Amino acid sequence: MKRTLAFLLSAASALAAGPNLTIYNQNFAVVRESIPLDLKQGSNTIQFTNATVHLEPDSVMLRDPSGKIALSILEQNFRAEPISEGLLLNLFEGKELEFEITALAGEKRTIRGKVIRSGYVPHHRAMNRYGGAYAYNQTTYSQGGSTQPIVEVAGKLLFSLPGRPIFPALAADAILKPALDWRIHAERAAKLDAELSYVSGGMSWKADYNMVAGETGDKLDVVGWITMDNQSGKDFENARIKLVAGDVNKIQPGSPEYQEAKLGAMRASMDEAAPRVTERSFDEYHLYTLPLATTLHDRESKQVEFARAANIQSARIYVYDGAKIDRRHFGWDAATIRNQPEYGTQSNSKIWVMREFANTAENGLGIALPRGRVRFYRRDQGGALEFTGENNIGHTPRNEKLRVYTGDAFDIAGERKRVNFQVDHNKSWLDESFEIRLRNRKKEPVEVRVVEHLYRWTNWRLSAQSLPHRKTDSQTAEFLVKLGPDQEQVLTYTVHYTW
Repeated sequence: MKRTLAFLLSAASALAAGPNLTIYNQNFAVVRESIPLDLKQGSNTIQFTNATVHLEPDSVMLRDPSGKIALSILEQNFRAEPISEGLLLNLFEGKELEFEITALAGEKRTIRGKVIRSGYVPHHRAMNRYGGAYAYNQTTYSQGGSTQPIVEVAGKLLFSLPGRPIFPALAADAILKPALDWRIHAERAAKLDAELSYVSGGMSWKADYNMVAGETGDKLDVVGWITMDNQSGKDFENARIKLVAGDVNKIQPGSPEYQEAKLGAMRASMDEAAPRVTERSFDEYHLYTLPLATTLHDRESKQVEFARAANIQSARIYVYDGAKIDRRHFGWDAATIRNQPEYGTQSNSKIWVMREFANTAENGLGIALPRGRVRFYRRDQGGALEFTGENNIGHTPRNEKLRVYTGDAFDIAGERKRVNFQVDHNKSWLDESFEIRLRNRKKEPVEVRVVEHLYRWTNWRLSAQSLPHRKTDSQTAEFLVKLGPDQEQVLTYTVHYTW
């Protein structure tokens, strides 16, 4: 019996207030959290040490959510490089330090050396796989070249550290976490929980779908997962999370539209959280709200099951697109193609296997599906799951049809060859004939959709055909060929071009 889509994450009692995240699937997020402020009238010096390392400083917004106190940031400094061994070495370039070394007998002693070059690469120059800086707790050393450390000991140069460096006590202004330093003007003295919002890189999410068919038939059970990835350099405890699906234009810093784009992203994060998992249109995108507060640690990927449906009606489709075309060699200029008689005559023998289903409420779905990877499984005898293929889908609105390529058929083969070619350039016409053979070695009947691309010109008609065709677009014809068990069929057609 068909069941409608069921979201697993139900509403729960409110947890302690935590940060709010709106994560985009383009490696950035809007962070919104509450910070306590005890302000005197006039100018105040405040330090906030719980930001992400990838915070965009000019996206910071600080306000009183009640609107009772007007806050004005007179000055802001963002320091994203906390104290580390490498940074301290860098600060001591040109100065002497003590180094602790261990003798062969295990005895420890110290020597003095002058740091000529630290070999430290600042985090803003060490780029990670997201195109941003490594998180603050990663020190980067090079094994050679211009960033190799150089230490002078007893008038000689060492191209490595002679031992473990020993540093003097930290200065009062040293930071152990990324820090925002503010000078805030308050119109009057007040204690309040201010709302801090900013855009940060280093966060992303993606969707994955597992679709399981039974031992026989083509009905599917669907489980949808969301994977959130936090590489921001900050833990988020009991965070309320929203996810935006869609291709949001993220303007690079320095362009005139940058501020307005960030403000628009922040507005997206300021809606009230829904009591249950919801999906709704938001501007030109779709917004998904997870109702349960969750902790997202730095350098952590977290999976959340967000959708489940059963008995989805689907169809297994076989498609033969027999023309093996190297578009890089010839291009798609029509005049050039007409003068290349051998263009498109090489044959592809593979029959594609496609899985097709409707994303409708009547079919147990009917929600906007974020782009992601779809994995297909089938239950074998005894109920074991066997993997049968996967592919990616794009953002798919509700009430649209999905057709996903999952692999090539093993027991169905195709063969395509040209049997006639005539061209009269003076009278501007061309005739081309093809023979397509399909063989079904299965024990059950199949239907194969034969797709033919009429690529030589836009004006064409089929002057002869052994089976009827359907024109799917201006230069594509599709034939439906039915094959019985262990049967071969031959499809022939002639296309007449004029220009």
